[in-house]
Amino acid sequence: MTSETTVTAAETPAANGHGEAHSTASFAGLLIGSIGVVYGDIGTSPLYALREAVVAATGSSGAADPQAVLGVLSLILWALIVVVTLKYVLILLRADNNGEGGTLALMALAQRAVGGNAAVIVLLGIISGALFYGDAVITPALSVLSAIEGIKLVTEAFEHYVVPLTLIILMALFAVQSHGTARVASMFGPIMCLWFAVLAIAAVPQIVQHPEVLGALNPFHAVSFMLHHGMIGFITLGAVFLAVTGAEALYADLGHFGKKPIQTAWLFIVLPSLALNYFGQGALLIANPKAIENPFFLMFPEWALIPMVALATIATVIASQAVITGAYSLTRQAIQLGLLPRFEIRHTSEAHSGQIYIPKVNLMLFLAVMLLVVLFRSSSALASAYGISVTGTMVVTAMMGFVVIWKVWKWSPLAAGALIAPFLFLDITFLAANLLKVFEGGWVPLLLGGVVMLLMYTWRRGSRLLFEKSRKLEFPLADLVAMLEKRPPQRVAGTAVFLTSDPQSAPTALMHSLKHYKVLHEKNVILTIETAPAPRIDDSERVRLEEISATFSKVTLRFGFMESPNVPKALAIARKLGWQFDIMSTSFFLSRRALKPAAHSGMPRWQDHLFIALSRSSNDATDYFQIPTGRVVEVGTQVTI
Repeated sequence: MTSETTVTAAETPAANGHGEAHSTASFAGLLIGSIGVVYGDIGTSPLYALREAVVAATGSSGAADPQAVLGVLSLILWALIVVVTLKYVLILLRADNNGEGGTLALMALAQRAVGGNAAVIVLLGIISGALFYGDAVITPALSVLSAIEGIKLVTEAFEHYVVPLTLIILMALFAVQSHGTARVASMFGPIMCLWFAVLAIAAVPQIVQHPEVLGALNPFHAVSFMLHHGMIGFITLGAVFLAVTGAEALYADLGHFGKKPIQTAWLFIVLPSLALNYFGQGALLIANPKAIENPFFLMFPEWALIPMVALATIATVIASQAVITGAYSLTRQAIQLGLLPRFEIRHTSEAHSGQIYIPKVNLMLFLAVMLLVVLFRSSSALASAYGISVTGTMVVTAMMGFVVIWKVWKWSPLAAGALIAPFLFLDITFLAANLLKVFEGGWVPLLLGGVVMLLMYTWRRGSRLLFEKSRKLEFPLADLVAMLEKRPPQRVAGTAVFLTSDPQSAPTALMHSLKHYKVLHEKNVILTIETAPAPRIDDSERVRLEEISATFSKVTLRFGFMESPNVPKALAIARKLGWQFDIMSTSFFLSRRALKPAAHSGMPRWQDHLFIALSRSSNDATDYFQIPTGRVVEVGTQVTI
């Protein structure tokens, strides 16, 4: 007869999750922190967004048309109000997964709500996750380039130094990632607060001189521009969208700062500062149409140009840092959700579990970013590549948001559709406008996203096929235990822990151990590690024990998809249940599989080879699960797939 025990909340201290952090950290601290991390990307959009949109609207004549300026400015302001304020700040921030946000957190929430028919949800999650990597590559290249380009206004002699300086700054940014960003991050908030203050203050003199620019608040100018400009208006929409890139960060960083600080920062600091700056640039262009060369920096007097280039460079580095950190977090979630192989994850802070560094991801991002800078060489050329990945992610987010509002919030399908449909229509319109720029550079995020999607799909499909094939060859655990209890082999002192993904079948390592060593430990534990569809698991739900026989038991450890699994720490919780666990008298048995392509498999031959290559790049399970290397015995097996 089996007996099952679950740790109760009274027996173990509560997990120190983000919810606790939100209650103990000061609201002002979270507010300033969110300005530094969440709003870096969208906060640096004024460097290039209005310029690119007006150029798209008026052509390359070298002068801006005042009426077109008002129309473009109106489109940008209303995009900020509708897409960012209404969709993200007021609606999607409420669709959290136990306090966490982001596309994969939304995917897990929707997947849990739908239940068995979740294949489409997983596909949407893979698409949005893949497109985010495109954003993570383009943001550092575009934002730092646009900041450094300001030095050309000081003297044209500096023009040849723009690309080399950009490469040096980006090289330094990626080089410091392995040291952690805790100390630097503490400065992000104050610096970005200064940045938004400067954005607003610099615009006021221009607006005072040409108050007619405030007429752009009337949406009639946006509608009139679209009606009278036809295809050019539609093309301009793709550039207008540059003003709202970074909106996904509002949602992705929900778990770090909480809903209220993010909403307050946007409504009272970020949105007013961005709106004022766009008004200021618009007023300058009405007064001096030839300022289209760089309306952002030309708002400042000559003596302020060098300090502003320096401040803009720091702000764009902060924006880049936030996206790089987001790529690390997304990768960890993807690994836990079974979409990517186990990569080495290093923790750069003892106090904050979210501060991590993934060497392979850092290297791939670095190489891709440097290549983009060298290929495109200017922010205007790179701007064409920017919108597709973000608009694609927004379309997917809206679709999954509909599922959550319908299934989780329990709205009727009609009501959920009525709420999301206008935003989905806008997102699809922006996506269509950006797709027109595929041959100008839009192919970059599509190529990057396609590669990541292929890797995620291959890993998920290959893992499932491997699991199904292994299961057919394995022996039922219950039958094996019954046989061993009747005819026990030679016993040795200590505890053996056998890791397996299928607790119903005898682990390969156990079968090989019996076959070759012909001995059994006094205590044997079949250990399964599960990833829950929640971001974090409380310690009270971390461990589940089940006794199979006098010498065999099952242990299931549950981790959230945003947690890094720590097996010894989790097993220490089981000791409070009375399980005699001593790490120094315990051996962990892991099976290391060498994969070979089979003559017939469920995937094409090239995909078999890709899956095998991904498997070989996977980080060692000992390191990933943080098991002491001196306590591990690995048993090698060959498996065909």
